[in-house]
Amino acid sequence: MGLRTGDQYVEGLRNRKHVKVYVMGKRVEDVTTNLFMKPSLLSFKATFDAAFQEDTRDLARAYSPFINEEINRFVHIHQGPQDLVAKVKLLRALSHKTGSCFQRCVGWDGLNTMYIITGKLAEKGKPVYRERFLKYLEEVQRRDLALAGAMTDARGVRSLRPHEQPNPDAYVRVVEERDDGIIVRGAKANITGVALVDEVIVMPTRAMTEKDAPYAVAFAVPLDSPGVTVVVGRQINDVRKAEGDIDGLPYMSHHEGLIIFEDVFVPWDRVFLYQEWQWAGPLVEVFSAFHRQGYAGCKSGLGDVIIGAAYNLAKQIGVADKPNIVDKLTEMVFLNESMYSAGLAASWEGKKLLKDGGWWVNPMYANVTKHLVSRFPYEISRLSHDIAGGIIGTAPSEFDLKNSEIRQLVEKYLQGVPEFTAEDRLRMLRLLENVSVSVGFLIESVHGAGSPAAQKIVFSRLYDFQGAEAVAKRLARMRGPEPPGTPEPHKKSDVEK
Repeated sequence: MGLRTGDQYVEGLRNRKHVKVYVMGKRVEDVTTNLFMKPSLLSFKATFDAAFQEDTRDLARAYSPFINEEINRFVHIHQGPQDLVAKVKLLRALSHKTGSCFQRCVGWDGLNTMYIITGKLAEKGKPVYRERFLKYLEEVQRRDLALAGAMTDARGVRSLRPHEQPNPDAYVRVVEERDDGIIVRGAKANITGVALVDEVIVMPTRAMTEKDAPYAVAFAVPLDSPGVTVVVGRQINDVRKAEGDIDGLPYMSHHEGLIIFEDVFVPWDRVFLYQEWQWAGPLVEVFSAFHRQGYAGCKSGLGDVIIGAAYNLAKQIGVADKPNIVDKLTEMVFLNESMYSAGLAASWEGKKLLKDGGWWVNPMYANVTKHLVSRFPYEISRLSHDIAGGIIGTAPSEFDLKNSEIRQLVEKYLQGVPEFTAEDRLRMLRLLENVSVSVGFLIESVHGAGSPAAQKIVFSRLYDFQGAEAVAKRLARMRGPEPPGTPEPHKKSDVEK
């Protein structure tokens, strides 16, 4: 059956032979035992365990028509709007289990993106990519592989196209074509969960011209491939996660890394796009909309954690029922549910892009979702800090609490209402600090799946200003073209066209 337990996933990461993983400047031989990587490993593991846990089992499983088996939803190809909705709901539920990003979404979105793009190419008379991808998909689903999606290149000089770069490897490119495959070189940056996956799906990061053809490549490789190096990045409070069981909250977290390809061989059966430069732009459009829709789930789930922590801390100091606190909590709920609602709208309004399926999100609502996410988490965090008080940034450490010489004093002055202990308060403060001031809830909300400017570009392309003008002209009794005749003045995306 195409389902692995969390323990089976972890065991599959042991005994790598080729990939070089570096953490804090040191080579890591076994990522499953490295203390720095442990919180990230546990968060990734939760995506496998969810398929066997009663409260998430139905959301975390799906039936695959490709292998005729039940599989983990994180390797599922969406079969309709219901699957897109289930994705958002699953991500919110998993955030409650991890208090962090769980790192498997980008690979999932990459899988669905390549299903659509290779399907479109097949409809245009180029079936070879589709045949290769479907064979790969079956392997992924049967083995329940952990995937990373690698899209963001190092990019070098941002004002120059790939072929114009002074460093020709600033974008991943093909440097040699062989009878049995291709040789690739370059790097992808900020890749979520990359050191803890089985495979990496590599995709172009931007629209390209004919001169950029060597860079218009999409492929999949095992992470444990000769020539692959991963440099794990740093995050806020990252070393704290190894400190005790209070200051170390949350017990799970995530990581990003720089993955470098130094003349890596990719066999032809794992190449899903090559020199088809016209398709680089549509590929990015499909992927970005998928990924922006998903943020509705994970960010609202983390928002729930923050709202719950803020509410509990207000109770601990006896102010949870005060009007100004209730108003702040209610505002946080509004912001959180707005992000979630937009993601559900993008899902229910999903579109079928292929004759045999290929369900995609509504691109307008997916981008609206991500634009809300780029703003609202910061306000949710600000309000939670307002409620918690300055102590969220100045609380004593758990080592002070455990010091027999000062424990009683810390307990006496850190306690609020008698119902809660000083340790209760310190635990909740640390949870709120680590979740609300984090890469996963703040920085990623701005830059993940594209910065706010990227969503505005999509808005301007998809909104039919002339159609809206025609509506206004008709109501003003002015001469002009007929209104578009649809409830929403939206244009078709390039992919739909």
